[in-house]
Amino acid sequence: MSNNSSSNAIKLAQEPIPVIDISPLRRGEDPSAVAHALHAASQGLGFIYVKGHGIEPSSIEAARAAAYQFFRAPDEQKAMVNVSAQHRGWLRPGGAKMQDNAAVDLKESFIWGYQDANGHTESDHALRGPNQWPDSVPQLQSAAMDYFNQAHQVAYQLMRGFALGLNLPEDFFLRSCERPISRGSFVYYPPQDVTQSEPQFGVGPHTDFGVLTVLCQDNVGGLQVQNVNGDWIEATPIKDTLIVNVGDLLSRWTDGAYKSTPHRVTNTSGRERLSLVLAFDPDPDTLIDAREIYGKGHQPAEEAITCGDYLLWRFAKAFSYRNATQ
Repeated sequence: MSNNSSSNAIKLAQEPIPVIDISPLRRGEDPSAVAHALHAASQGLGFIYVKGHGIEPSSIEAARAAAYQFFRAPDEQKAMVNVSAQHRGWLRPGGAKMQDNAAVDLKESFIWGYQDANGHTESDHALRGPNQWPDSVPQLQSAAMDYFNQAHQVAYQLMRGFALGLNLPEDFFLRSCERPISRGSFVYYPPQDVTQSEPQFGVGPHTDFGVLTVLCQDNVGGLQVQNVNGDWIEATPIKDTLIVNVGDLLSRWTDGAYKSTPHRVTNTSGRERLSLVLAFDPDPDTLIDAREIYGKGHQPAEEAITCGDYLLWRFAKAFSYRNATQ
């Protein structure tokens, strides 16, 4: 088994992460075939390359350009939108640590959530509140929201597919999504010092907290996924695809049938790396209960919990700012 402290990964000749075209699901042409493929992939590594996703290339390009302009600015400028108590704004390097005994992550992030056409956001949960948009990059708001809304539609389609793959009504996972607590984030990874004796990660080994992660990689690479043998394998960027992965809450909802797999990022390319991320989660009061899938007589490994309560617990462990005086 590979050691988590090493940043080395295996580059396999044949990509172990399946590539699934979801356009037949999106168009309603052959949803069952796509659902079957999604279901099978979620029981394996829990990572999937998705093509035919429908996000406009111009939206991706605009989001990348605005995000780079923000991250390349001086820290004093970015600090004008320091992360809020509701997890909105700039999370500086060192603000996250995915394991108790790990070094802090090298990444920095800009985080936002849903808002309506008038810029209004819900404030009904500790992880939801007003977005913070930097005056210095006026185009960031429109670029971020456009990407967020399109990526959210991809998440909805995937959740439909997962439901059909589990022989559930297609809206099963979307029944309480009027006020989703999903988060968007631009995640910036600086080039790492490859001469450093102790390995450090852009983001250390972890599983994702929520239901589903939708990730748009660039062409730099660096995402690594741990397989069932404990080896780290490269999730090599594939042009025109997203990469999505099952989160802890979806694994819990399916009582472990769908796998939430450890992954990490190490950026030894010598270049900047930028990811566009949507962390999809339903309304905070959504009950995550495997008995809704398998029947009242089923005895799940973990008790039911609301989406909002679970996320609060995980965020408190991972983000140091949440334990400091606001």
